[in-house]
Amino acid sequence: MGLNYNVWEKDFFGKTLRIEQGKMAKQAGGSCLVKYGESVILCTVDGNENPIDGDFMPLTVEYSEKFYAAGKIPGGFNKREGRPSVEAILSSRLIDRPLRPLFPEGMRNEINVIVTVLSADPDCYPDTLGIFGSSFALNISRIPFEGIVAGVRICRKNDEFIVFPSEKDLEDCDLDIVVAGTKDAVTMVEGEAKEVSEKVMVDAIETAHNAIKELVSFQKEMISSFNVEKFEIEIPEAPEGFVEGFEKLIDPEKILENMDVPGKKAKDKALKEYRDELIEKYREEASEKFDEEEFDNNLSFIKNFYHDKEKELMRKRIIEQDKRMDGRKSTEIRPITCEVDILPRTHGSALFTRGETQSLGIVTLGTPDDEQIIDTLFEDKKSTFMLHYNFPPFSTGEVKRLRGPGRREIGHGHLAERAIKAMMPSVEEFPYTVRIVSEILESNGSSSMATVCSGTLSLMAAGVPLKKPVAGVAMGLIQEPDGTVVLTDILGNEDHMGDMDFKVTGTKDGITAFQMDVKISGVTEEIMIKAMQQAKEARLSILEKMTDTIEKPRESVGKYAPVVTLVDIPNDKIGELIGSGGKVIKKLTSEYDADIFIDDEKNQVKIISNNPEKAEKLLKIVNIIANGPEYGKKYIGKISRIEKYGFFVDVAPGVVGMIHSSKTGEDFKTFMKKYDLNSEIDVVITGKDNMGRIQMKLFGVEDNGDDENNKRRTYNRNNDKRDYKRRNGGPKKS
Repeated sequence: MGLNYNVWEKDFFGKTLRIEQGKMAKQAGGSCLVKYGESVILCTVDGNENPIDGDFMPLTVEYSEKFYAAGKIPGGFNKREGRPSVEAILSSRLIDRPLRPLFPEGMRNEINVIVTVLSADPDCYPDTLGIFGSSFALNISRIPFEGIVAGVRICRKNDEFIVFPSEKDLEDCDLDIVVAGTKDAVTMVEGEAKEVSEKVMVDAIETAHNAIKELVSFQKEMISSFNVEKFEIEIPEAPEGFVEGFEKLIDPEKILENMDVPGKKAKDKALKEYRDELIEKYREEASEKFDEEEFDNNLSFIKNFYHDKEKELMRKRIIEQDKRMDGRKSTEIRPITCEVDILPRTHGSALFTRGETQSLGIVTLGTPDDEQIIDTLFEDKKSTFMLHYNFPPFSTGEVKRLRGPGRREIGHGHLAERAIKAMMPSVEEFPYTVRIVSEILESNGSSSMATVCSGTLSLMAAGVPLKKPVAGVAMGLIQEPDGTVVLTDILGNEDHMGDMDFKVTGTKDGITAFQMDVKISGVTEEIMIKAMQQAKEARLSILEKMTDTIEKPRESVGKYAPVVTLVDIPNDKIGELIGSGGKVIKKLTSEYDADIFIDDEKNQVKIISNNPEKAEKLLKIVNIIANGPEYGKKYIGKISRIEKYGFFVDVAPGVVGMIHSSKTGEDFKTFMKKYDLNSEIDVVITGKDNMGRIQMKLFGVEDNGDDENNKRRTYNRNNDKRDYKRRNGGPKKS
């Protein structure tokens, strides 16, 4: 295999973790093959040693799913992998988030991290292995990288935590999260739960971190085998004295005064105008020392310094005075307003506004044809619940082209979907496909948490029997040597200049989704517990505001929503409903302007119609076919045949009865002038005669009980002996 081929193995939670290096992708800047169970991933990293122009680092993390990894051929016309799936994008984000903070500050070199799934084992999800493999590949490459990071997936089943759970373990678990971190601290958490307590979540994170420490220690041992010289990064520096001269002009009180300007746009404008005023003043003062071109070339240094000064003053005021950029105290939530039924023609709508963050939630109720087909490495599944999040540029007052959803939109929508999913009714309880769209109309602070709230409100307004309302809140952290403050309901600036972005969603009884990104070296368990408790208090307060607007889901769906009804049907009756060559089901579908779906496995019929009256009639017909007529019940039938002695009424295909001319309550000829063939008429099923024929009467007309005698006399009068014998069990004519 070669002198540079290395293999390491470690027993890890019942399976062997095997790392191979120097066998594949040897021209990559750094690479390794990670095997765990029957999952195999190839992690490669490359970096450009020449920095780009600008003040950011272009890091790209790609999670490349290959369908051959699961023994599958991709769907679609081309039969090859194309754009990354939603699952692949979410996995890319999962790997990106713990890696990104560990690159040197000020680095501007283009970095590419690619995790390729070569073999996919559903009992060992490959995405979390990608965090470990990418960290190792970066550390043995020439790319500067300041740390060792690993990730694990953990679930809770029967009150026990399971690290790297199997597919079966995840089926009935009440918590499923991915945790990433270093030896010293947890840096990322992402996952969902079924109303678990704050203590359970903290214990799960602590259990996961203990496993992460093992992986980091193993990785450190492997890295020690290498002696790699990292390439030097070029971090531009300002000319001597350039920033120091600008610093003397800044009045901290003026910055704090501008921070108190109400409104995000007005505040940003005031801070920017003061900065630009200082820059122009400094340009004049420094003109003798720095010419125009040199000044402009180094302008970014004083802009960055001004931003750092804002950050320093904002954080200091929070620690010392418990006063935030909008004047709130650390535990206060911004003013909240909730409205429902904003849009008249949609099936459900709600507007949730918290401060300067606003989400318009819209619910659409669909049919089985609207189910989302999800083609993943592990399974082809259908989803009857989906949530889509849109973040248009006007929500922040920016000028950009409208494009399709990016990674951010997909990630935020997925978090909100996870938050609500556990509280959605089953398909048996509510046989609809449900889609929520969150249109972010304003953004200053967590729009994904506003999406959870607007989504919940719009579901209840649409008549979706949600088990419990769900709300969410974003928390922040300011940690300085002088003190630590946990912030409730953070603003955009507090997210950007703070140390943690920590989102918690749930009901009044527990957590349903959780996401955390930490920007500092460590968050203690004490801080975590405090943040959890503060988030719970905020969540309960928000839920109270929401339920003041709409207390519970409406009893029925809106007038513009399709009517969906389920009917159980014995297996031997499915053929009768379909009819020869589909004749019966096609006729019913056309006549009642409805869709009829038959589930052979569940022995169930689903009826969908946009016309409630027709849907009710069709439901009765399908019920009769499936379960037989219900005696004493009123039905709407159609006259299918008229004779001198009476007329025949069809209440369902194959379910026919006769009403004798004497049972009309008036002269038969006069009565029949009101009706014709296919006329609808109200009848009541009264029973069957001794030959199994259905007996009926007109609704509202009394029955004297002599139907059988009338029918026998009718057959004799018409001298229809052959028919009479046949109906009475006599021999049939061949």
